[in-house]
Amino acid sequence: MARPGNRKATAPQLSHVDERGRARMVDVSAKPVTEREAVARSRIRMKPQTLRLIRSGKIAKGEVLAVARVAGIIAAKRTAELIPLCHPLAVEVAAVDFTVRGRDTLEIEARVKVSGKTGVEMEALTAVSAAALTVYDMCKAVDREMVIGEIRLIEKRGGRSGEFRRRQKPRPGLKSRADASLR
Repeated sequence: MARPGNRKATAPQLSHVDERGRARMVDVSAKPVTEREAVARSRIRMKPQTLRLIRSGKIAKGEVLAVARVAGIIAAKRTAELIPLCHPLAVEVAAVDFTVRGRDTLEIEARVKVSGKTGVEMEALTAVSAAALTVYDMCKAVDREMVIGEIRLIEKRGGRSGEFRRRQKPRPGLKSRADASLR
């Protein structure tokens, strides 16, 4: 319902704010349980030497990608404990994968699935965030200039709002022959 003075009666409303502007948890009790899936990505840029150390397994703290993968999966399962208004969900699938992009960038992708009354976008976004932070933590002894960024939802399926797929615009220099999947 739009407030008086709004030009359009169908103007989008923030779902986590009540009519008085206070934060609230969305009531999903009347929603049906449906299959839901979300994919998110992030990137961490680093010195080329740091990426070589990760790929060769020579970071002193251990297997960076294995630990970051587990951190991302745990984060997906515990998102409601980190994001105050998220509903706790029984995550059925959480997968985290890594792809090298050029000489200095590691792309992180999380895919999360659930049968539930609310979406898993926040779980996928939290997974890639935690995985990127774990890479930083494990590699900071050799590279404190790493930059975490481009945390974004790529796609989601299920629920009342249906499907979303981010439009991918090719960016110069983003892909090269050196790109390699680490799955």
